[in-house]
Amino acid sequence: MKLKSFLAKPFANYVYKQIKKSMVTAVADQDEIFTNLIKSASKTIFGTDHSFTEIKNHSDYCTNVPIRDYEAFKPYIDKIKAGKQNVIWKGKPIYFAKTSGTTSGAKYIPITKDSIPNHINTARNALLCYMVESGNTKFANGKLIFLSGSPELERVGDIPTGRLSGIVNHHVPKYLRSNQMPSFETNCIEEWEEKLEKIVEETINEDMALISGIPPWVQMYFDKLQEKSGKKIADLFPNFSVMVQGGVNYEPYKAKLLESIGKPIDTIEIFPASEGFFAFQDSQKEKGLLLNTNSGIFFEFVPVDELQNEMPTRLTLKDVTIGENYALIISSNAGLWAYNIGDTVKFISTNPYRIVVTGRTKHYISAFGEHVIVEEAEAAMLLALENEEVLVNEFTVAPFVSSDAGKSYHEWFIEFEKMPKNLLAFAKKIDTNLRSKNVYYDDLIVGNILQELKISIVQKNGFNAYMKSIGKLGGQNKVPKLSNDRKIADGLNDFLQ
Repeated sequence: MKLKSFLAKPFANYVYKQIKKSMVTAVADQDEIFTNLIKSASKTIFGTDHSFTEIKNHSDYCTNVPIRDYEAFKPYIDKIKAGKQNVIWKGKPIYFAKTSGTTSGAKYIPITKDSIPNHINTARNALLCYMVESGNTKFANGKLIFLSGSPELERVGDIPTGRLSGIVNHHVPKYLRSNQMPSFETNCIEEWEEKLEKIVEETINEDMALISGIPPWVQMYFDKLQEKSGKKIADLFPNFSVMVQGGVNYEPYKAKLLESIGKPIDTIEIFPASEGFFAFQDSQKEKGLLLNTNSGIFFEFVPVDELQNEMPTRLTLKDVTIGENYALIISSNAGLWAYNIGDTVKFISTNPYRIVVTGRTKHYISAFGEHVIVEEAEAAMLLALENEEVLVNEFTVAPFVSSDAGKSYHEWFIEFEKMPKNLLAFAKKIDTNLRSKNVYYDDLIVGNILQELKISIVQKNGFNAYMKSIGKLGGQNKVPKLSNDRKIADGLNDFLQ
């Protein structure tokens, strides 16, 4: 047995026991985190503006601190960028994680000395839980690849700034540095296609044991490896045993990824974001992700249907219900307060607290009042793929609005790896599945307000070409599954088959 996998075992067991304990104390840990957050930030500009010294409980917090998205929070970020200290947390952030925004352009998410362990330790904990449960520690001896953004950082308001994955790259433990791939120089390449070529060049002859990244990025990596070698990934990397993935729902990409690999493989799902590392898969035997309840983040949950209300219901952990769709709201030791991160989740267990990510608050279709969410669209697609020799690389959906009664419909833009034998029958399957998932959509079809969905076939690698055309290939960028307008749809028209 090699040294790293040998030494990993006792440490993994120790951390695993701590995580098991925190499952039992989750509600108490959340209460303690809430109290400590308010106390620690009471003398900041934000704390003074919102009378933190008067907050005694969660009800007071809801009264004093409204839910905000980044656009509403931005004036405080601007103060930090202007050089002010003690704005939203003690002192100044040690980093800004830069991510693409909506109406405000680039977003600058603070990472503090207190919050950086959340990002680093949670990723580690996911691997350690896997080691304990599976007994697989051998991957610690092989090469590990983390498909990430550039670790090169710029300065914004004299604060080091870059992609979260690039920032985290600076905190990879020394004992893993010799295992880590690709090289620092390759990781610094900004242009994704050039970077991918170099990653393939550096790794194709290595003993890759663990591969981590967003599923569509990983698929691009696998495609390039197969193109260069003519081999399945399992033949190229015989010791490749575990894949860490997150950022998007794995299921729509699973079939194609497994075909590329050529054998079943363990996967570990994670739920990180620039705002915090929220949850991770702690067990191969249980569904869902364990909520990170003892890592400097206080969670609130707002029923999605109430999110636009002036005073929505704000639930704490002890009040959540299994199966309800919630907008995830966080307050943290990064200095984020009642912050709407834009993701929606459902609890599938409250003992322990495990969630599934159901979509984005801004990614839905309700052009006709149907309010179809990502979870429903992905489920409709996955059910349609059952018992079919069809592989889908990527898809997105947009409304087509016609002025003629009964002529509007949902347009599904799909890039196939393997086409269905009968496209109309495949579209019918998806439509039937979606109608069973969403009663409002079904009513619109029955009432002849909408036609059944139509499929537009995107050419091979068309989604990548589209993302490249708008400057968003690679990085942390993902194709939204649903849009309530035609912006993406119109852009894809140049890449149809």
